[in-house]
Amino acid sequence: MSEDPQVDVDDRPSTAFVPGHVTGFFSPCPADDPDRAGSRGAGLTLTDGVDVTVHETGTGDAPTVSLDGDPVSMPPVATVLDGLGVADRARVVAESDLPLGTGFGVSGAMALGTALAANDRFGCERSANDLVALAHRAEVEAGTGLGDVVAQARGGVPVRLDPGAPGHGRLDGVPATRRVEYVAFGDRSTAEVLAGDTAPLVAAGDAALSRLLDRPTLSTLVAESNRFARDAGLLADRVRETVDAVSETGGEASMAMLGETVFALDSGLTDAGFDAETCRICAAGAHLVGGPDRSR
Repeated sequence: MSEDPQVDVDDRPSTAFVPGHVTGFFSPCPADDPDRAGSRGAGLTLTDGVDVTVHETGTGDAPTVSLDGDPVSMPPVATVLDGLGVADRARVVAESDLPLGTGFGVSGAMALGTALAANDRFGCERSANDLVALAHRAEVEAGTGLGDVVAQARGGVPVRLDPGAPGHGRLDGVPATRRVEYVAFGDRSTAEVLAGDTAPLVAAGDAALSRLLDRPTLSTLVAESNRFARDAGLLADRVRETVDAVSETGGEASMAMLGETVFALDSGLTDAGFDAETCRICAAGAHLVGGPDRSR
């Protein structure tokens, strides 16, 4: 019997998995220093996420980024590659079942996954916190997210107590796991929402966080998310009708921030008659996968 041919480890691409992140509520916290900017709030990380693979190309080639086989413009990914000094020799291939721009933190996942995989592929020798901070800064500077990256790095049910990258931000969590369902109706621009009057978001988000910390459970998180979306005036008619339908059947549901998306615990959407996607809360944060000595 012949042995399988040996593959030089140095020729292998590197892949990272980053969980999707559904924000239940948040308070934007801008700052001149992107390491200190971010948001307070809480959400769920999901076993549905993004696989990001970094390949080496010829030196001097223009970096390319694709999502599900299609070329995409993803400024946070480009910033991460520049920050690691590998933009002239990296190709980023991302795959995900999650829709872009609908409240699942896909851009943050691609930035963080790129940081982890490129660091591994090119031997950049950065620490975990350095890589999370690099991806967080890239998201903040691009205006595509404020708290997804630090939440996705942690996993579980992250609660963002103070804004910012590692070294500045502070997180806690709700120690629980459940089945999660979701249905996405359309996208919404995070940058446009954050460019408007954010005072209602801050007031509603701070109140929701205070109540969650008083009773840190998944039911509290979803209930406060629902109250936040209504108080901040973020609910579109289609989202409101869906959330109300789940509530009428005894389920727990709310809107994913920021997207035209509804998420529910357990079988809430299915019980209300919706054709929903199903996953679970992700116990682990972003991590490398595959390779000769790694498994998912």
